Amino acid sequence: MKRFYLYLCILWLSACAAQPAKLPTSERLVGVKGMRTASLRNAMLSQNLELGSPVYLRLFKKETLLEAWVKDGEDEQYSLFKKYPICNYSGKLGPKLKEGDRQAPEGFYWVGAQQMNPWSQHHLSFDLGYPNAYDAALGRTGSHLMVHGGCKSDGCYALTDDVIEDVYLMVEASIANGHGVPVHIFPFRMNESSLVLNQDARWSGFWENLKQGYDAFEETHIPPQIGIEKESFSTISYLVSKQEPQI
Repeated sequence: MKRFYLYLCILWLSACAAQPAKLPTSERLVGVKGMRTASLRNAMLSQNLELGSPVYLRLFKKETLLEAWVKDGEDEQYSLFKKYPICNYSGKLGPKLKEGDRQAPEGFYWVGAQQMNPWSQHHLSFDLGYPNAYDAALGRTGSHLMVHGGCKSDGCYALTDDVIEDVYLMVEASIANGHGVPVHIFPFRMNESSLVLNQDARWSGFWENLKQGYDAFEETHIPPQIGIEKESFSTISYLVSKQEPQI
């Protein structure tokens, strides 16, 4: 069967970054910025990183961990700024399949200005963009899947209010400078031992596909380009293109 490819504006593609950033604001967000921006900027500067540089987030379900990576100055590669605990998520290991299954998603997502929510009932939040084109091609449904504060989850990834303030400000500053934020969500750290330990026949192929994106970043410290490869209506996978650092 002839294979064809669809490249999606969901992660790290130049068309995404080129979109104008009309960021929403609120009285709450203004207050958060007044209290938190200086300390966050200083913490980043202590690691030779700048608030407003491109940001990349990795989430790990089993480890209940969010990693915030920041582009390192003129270098193309990203440096780990901080690891934050995920306070809560709902569901089990495995992807979200349908509206109402209370399952937090796994996969490759991308956050832009319209997904930021400074009025959230959960303090602050941003929408992951579920379903992305990959999810939609598989008939997966759901809406308003967020990273937010408040520690309560109904299909989302919940952080403490202090943590969401830092993460939200980094994501917003990156978008304000024209850099949409890739958010890669994994069931666990995608090494071979974890795949063996967490074997699940339903998701083994999907997780091996996610591992390609995990491995690409581990090797280069540059978020990979992501598309989808569609061989048939039932055979769809993420297409990962590793970005090599320029020498």
